[in-house]
Parts: sequence; structure tokens; C-alpha cells
Amino acid sequence: MKNIIVTGTSRGIGLETVKKFAASGHNVLAVSRKISEELNELSNVTCLSLDITKEEDLQQIVTFVKREWKQIDILVNNAGALVNKPFEEITQEEFNRVYNVNVFGVARLIQLCIPYFGVNSHVVTISSMGGVQGTMKFAGLAAYSSSKGAVIILSELLAEEYKEKGISFNVIALGAIQTEMLEEAFPGYLAPLMPNEISDYICDFALTGNKYFNGKVLQASSTTP
Repeated sequence: MKNIIVTGTSRGIGLETVKKFAASGHNVLAVSRKISEELNELSNVTCLSLDITKEEDLQQIVTFVKREWKQIDILVNNAGALVNKPFEEITQEEFNRVYNVNVFGVARLIQLCIPYFGVNSHVVTISSMGGVQGTMKFAGLAAYSSSKGAVIILSELLAEEYKEKGISFNVIALGAIQTEMLEEAFPGYLAPLMPNEISDYICDFALTGNKYFNGKVLQASSTTP
């Protein structure tokens, strides 16, 4: 049984990932701004309503871990923000919001969790194919895709910095998944995979992938994008 934190759990990939971890008997801390009624019904899931861009909110996670777990085995950084606009129309506020959620919130949460990671712990950050160097890029995603590239480099750096402590950092770069966020950004686009399908892969990799990978980016996409 593992102690697992998942962010961005109110819907889509995060929601399905928590459900699968819970069904396997793991203890899960589900973090999101909105609480899903589905997750509240699961006995081994604790839900925290908070904003990962706010320090005082992130401290709630530390308080919970100190009180209930003492140790974290897996952190899945799934929370994300997306803006689809021509570059010249993206406001500074929108750029800040995307980076605060996708990069700075991720980095700060990892910092706070470091003291509670033991040997063989695993940090999995969900990125995007748009953030991988050399892949096809799409107009309108300057803020989003560049932020997803940033967390890839961050994970590679942290894998090197913490390898002697037995903490692994890996990234899953996803292609198009039929989530609410995708529909909001690209109305009418039909992705080849549903959230419950990709969550199988995420859960399996989070539980066992650090045996084989550290500081790596796994590209999970069957199509372009």
C-alpha cells in the first residue's frame, strides 16, 4: 500500500487516476480546487480543496502528511492550465496563470514534499507532447506548451540532484486525450483516448516505472498531436 498525492483531481485524467489508485488499495490525497463527489465516496481517499499556486494552500498538504502519513511514496503532478490564443493576444495575466499552475506550483509542491520522500519514491509529472523538443507544435499554445517544456527540464535536473537519496523524477508527455480541458481549448476535436484509458498507464508507471527510469520523458501519444 502506497501513500500517493495526485493534483488536478476534480475531473478528467486526475479523477480517473485517483479512482484507479484507490481501487488498488492505496492511500490517496486528491488535491484540486473543486472536490469531486465521486472521490468523496471512496474510503481510502482524502480530498483537499486548494489552489497549488498559493503557499498557504500548499501548506495544508504538509500539515496532512505530517499528521496522517509521515511519508510520501508517489506524487503525480497532474494539475494544469491551458490557454489557446494567438501569441499577441495572450495577456500577461494569462501567461502568469499558466506558468503558476504548470511550473511554479509544481516546483513548490515538490520542494515541500522532498522531506517526506523515502528511498524508491517517485515523482511523475504530466507534461504534453507540445513541450517535447522536436515534436510538432501548434499555434495558440505558446504559454501552455512552453510551460510543459519547462517541467520536463525541471524533472531532468531534479532526477540528477536527488538520485543519491533514491528519489526518482520522470515525465509522461501526453498526446491528445478527450478531457474537458481539451474540449474547452479545441471545441469539436475528438481525441483517440479517453481519460480512463490513459490513467491505467499513468498508475502503472507511477507504481513501477522508477525501477527502470529516472530523469526520463516517456511520450504517450498514438497520434499527432
